[in-house]
Amino acid sequence: MTVFTLVGSPEPFLHVSMKQGESIFCESDAMVMIEQNLEVSGKLRGGLIQSFMRRFTSGESLFQQQIKAVRGDGECLLSPNLDGDMQILEVGTRQYILSDGSFVAATQNTAINAKIQTNIGGALFGGTGGFAVMETSGQGQVCISGSGTLLELDITPEQGEVTIDNGHVAAWDATLNYNIGMPNSGGGIVGNLFNSFTSGEGLVIKFRGQGKIIVCSRNRANYLQWLASALGRNNSNSN
Repeated sequence: MTVFTLVGSPEPFLHVSMKQGESIFCESDAMVMIEQNLEVSGKLRGGLIQSFMRRFTSGESLFQQQIKAVRGDGECLLSPNLDGDMQILEVGTRQYILSDGSFVAATQNTAINAKIQTNIGGALFGGTGGFAVMETSGQGQVCISGSGTLLELDITPEQGEVTIDNGHVAAWDATLNYNIGMPNSGGGIVGNLFNSFTSGEGLVIKFRGQGKIIVCSRNRANYLQWLASALGRNNSNSN
């Protein structure tokens, strides 16, 4: 049986141990090291339509890497494309919805599918949880990543509505009810828009129900914007 293990700290590797004949799939360029019994190939996972939906709704690569133990048992190391923490999710009785860019790898009997959602309130705002979301299926293990440190939150009905900045959500339990919008300021939609603009707070996800949410301590999109801005300033100063 394929086994996922996180090794190293504070930004771990995903260590994968496979028996002959087993395979995993992972995001493009996730592979760090493979042993000689393993082979890497590019696959349109789930077929052409699913591959295009993943590409254009979540930014995931069109072709995913498949790593297969062809000549015997073997091990490999994987890592996400950007710095940050990782977490292994057990899927089967529990399935998850993944935020854009959080997928790292999954065992062969699982799938990551683009799904058109019926949550119109969330779809109208786009971004994470827009018209299509990425949802796990099958049974096995899925590894996700997030910027900074990952933390698992247990949500209960007694908490009522729990609001989390959408840039800090890596994944959530598919059984949770959710809606995407702006932070409530008590001033209606115009007040919420003004408050969002003046406070710098962007879109949020509002959760209700029973389940788990995995949050990350850093907002990856904000970090990339800051990095681009810093590089632009440095280039201007050097001219």
